Parts: sequence; structure tokens; C-alpha cells
Amino acid sequence: MPLNLLKSYNQHLDIQGLSEPQRLTSLKGVFDRDFTNKQPIFFNGRKVIPCPQDGSIEMSTLFRHLTTVKIDYKTNQREFEMERSKRLHWVRYHIDGKRASNMILFTVKEPEGLRTYLYDEDEKYVVVLEPRVSSNVYFLLSAHYIQGKDAQRDKMRKKYKRKLNDII
Repeated sequence: MPLNLLKSYNQHLDIQGLSEPQRLTSLKGVFDRDFTNKQPIFFNGRKVIPCPQDGSIEMSTLFRHLTTVKIDYKTNQREFEMERSKRLHWVRYHIDGKRASNMILFTVKEPEGLRTYLYDEDEKYVVVLEPRVSSNVYFLLSAHYIQGKDAQRDKMRKKYKRKLNDII
């Protein structure tokens, strides 16, 4: 488990064979290293903060969004997702701009509001931010591996075709 703290981009965290408590401890250690115990994150000159839930901004909400996937939109029920979780240490790497080549950065107006996407073409990985112009911050909504042959990648291409002129 402590070896996961030594993993770097584009290695995967070793969490497959761990029990649920061990996995949670390992992922929480990586999360705390990258988010809780580090300097604030900035992207495009704005601070990146966790997405608020019920008006409060909590790191536990961010951790949940980065390690689980919503399976029921009516009840907001989420469950653990291996593909997303084993790439947890990639989130900060991408937001910090350490990945320069084959990255597509763009903002799209979605039904839910503006979304800024940091899309790593080589690894098929996306970080989703919500720009809040009025408060000069980004909410970190999610980050995940794009699975499937072409369906999900086509989704990203369609979003890119609707991109705004500037990254907001």
C-alpha cells in the first residue's frame, strides 16, 4: 500500500488485490498527499476547489467523486470504480499542467452549466472542472478514464466541436 505513494503518471495504483479497508486507506493516502496536505491547486490562474455539496465544500466529497461513479442519478447513489481510482494520482498531475503534449483543453456550455475539460488523448483520461467566473474559482467535479471503444471518445469529440473560443 505505501508503494502507491511512489507511483507517478502514467503508472496505475496497485489496489486491485486489496481488501476494501486497505484500498480505502491506500487511496486516502494518495488523495491526502495530492490534495489535502499540499499547497492549493491553481488552473488558468484560478484556484481549484472541491465541488460543494449542500453549500459546503468538503474534501470527502471530492474524494468520493474521484473514486466512485454515479450509478443512480435519481438518488445520487455512487459505487467504487476501479478504473477511476487506480488513476487517482493523475488528477493533480493534469491540473498542474505537467502533461503538455497530446492534451486538449476546452470549455463547453452544457445543460448543467459551463464545463472545462482537460483531455489526455494518449491515456484517454479527462479531468472535468466547472468554472465559476463570479467567484474566480474552478470546482473540481470529476476525473475519469474514458472506457469503451469509440462511444466515449466520440462523446469527447462532440463536446470539442461545441467548444467555446476561450478556456473559461
